Amino acid sequence: MNEIMAIGVGIGAGLAVLAGAAILSWYVFKPKTVPTYGPVSSQIAILFRNGIVVDSTESAADILDRTFLNGVSWAEIKEDLSEQFPDLPDVLPNETKTYFTEADGETTLTLTQQNDSVRLEIKSQPLSPEQAFEFRRKESRNQRLEAAIETSPNPIWEMDQKGAVIWHNPAYAKICKDTGNTVGRDCPFELAPPTTNSPRSSRVSLPCDDGSRRWYEVSSQPYNFGWMHFACSIDNLVEAEMAQRNFVQTLTKTFAHLPIGLAVFDRERRLVLFNPALVDLTHLPVDFLSSKPNLLSFFDHMRENRMMPEPKNYSSWKEKLTNVVSAAREDRYCETWTLPSGLTYKITGRPHPDGAVAFLIEDISAEISLTRRFRSELELTQSVIDCFSDSVAVFSRLGVLTFSNSAYRKQWKCDPDSAFAEITIVDATKDWQSACEPSPIWSELREFVLTLRDRSAWTAQLALTTGEAVQCHIEPVAAGATMVKFTIEERALIKESQSEIVNS
Repeated sequence: MNEIMAIGVGIGAGLAVLAGAAILSWYVFKPKTVPTYGPVSSQIAILFRNGIVVDSTESAADILDRTFLNGVSWAEIKEDLSEQFPDLPDVLPNETKTYFTEADGETTLTLTQQNDSVRLEIKSQPLSPEQAFEFRRKESRNQRLEAAIETSPNPIWEMDQKGAVIWHNPAYAKICKDTGNTVGRDCPFELAPPTTNSPRSSRVSLPCDDGSRRWYEVSSQPYNFGWMHFACSIDNLVEAEMAQRNFVQTLTKTFAHLPIGLAVFDRERRLVLFNPALVDLTHLPVDFLSSKPNLLSFFDHMRENRMMPEPKNYSSWKEKLTNVVSAAREDRYCETWTLPSGLTYKITGRPHPDGAVAFLIEDISAEISLTRRFRSELELTQSVIDCFSDSVAVFSRLGVLTFSNSAYRKQWKCDPDSAFAEITIVDATKDWQSACEPSPIWSELREFVLTLRDRSAWTAQLALTTGEAVQCHIEPVAAGATMVKFTIEERALIKESQSEIVNS
């Protein structure tokens, strides 16, 4: 968003500089009079009667950019000439008066009383060959500058020291028309009065007929005892800012309901965003978090509140934090903190755009407690099953060996914990089959373990290759698993016991 704002302001400033250069060049190089060669005593003349033009020369209409002047009032002629002759009176004088242009003292405007009429005559010295050549050379350039100003889509206007609009381009006139303002009298852009004579920039909104508003960035430059203003549309920029603001508000509302604490630090390592869960987990005051503390201060306060493990060497604490930030920016920081209070926190660091970093703090005490209790129950179950003399193995519904006791591992010389791959019912039956006399139950046993239909327990008699009789008991258990238990028959045990007594 910062990049979008910088681009918008840069474009507006560029247009402002271009338009300003165009206007200044136009004022400097715009021909004050039509180039003449020879006597000019009667070339530019206008005759007024009762303040209305009754006659004029052709050149007079040309310099005022009018087809004809008859019927035009003195007020209109004065407005057209005020740029070159700012001291003209509001009412035609009853005596002869001469006025000079601001640009030079060689061009004069004379008002002469003649009976009931007033004659206006403009005279100037003829151009020298050097001046004529310079004028022709710059004429095409001035035409391009004028075209650039007139066709600019951005409003440009000039104000005097009193705040009155004394010049504008067509884009400004269109804005006035669209907003219902009178061109040249009412300025639609409400700008604060300047307090210093230095360039400034303002953001202004204009109302539209549909209830929406247009947004402009207005650059103001002091010029000729007044101000030149350049407006650039920033509707897209304002919409992007509003979208970003709404997005942040939506995220804030979402984060407010998360049980995980969130702390986002900007590229300057200042806390710029946090949620209520962070307050509950860290026990840090809201006013402290709202003051945008830096990263070191944030974790230092957590350490003081005993909400993080105490560092063994406090002098290396700052260096450790630097490593934490580096790891978080690379999305590889994840630690588990065991607190003195017995709580367990999981801290995760995540990189964010523009050099920011976010830390997620999650209370996993219940999860850790459940895991420890589950592990304890498994160890208890394993120790109990290991006390059985019968070998026991449990296969999941997918046929994978998930549980076995020490008697099973000893009898079948199998250690599932050290096996590289999972042991399946197919692998186990191959081992059993190789250690027993031929029997038709193996295929039936494999099918029984892998079937999903209702099943009932059953028993089969087997004989080991060593001559021992074994009873195989197959029984379905919870979650679709199957327990297979091997019991050496008692008569075999008695015979073995008697054999050991005779040998002794």
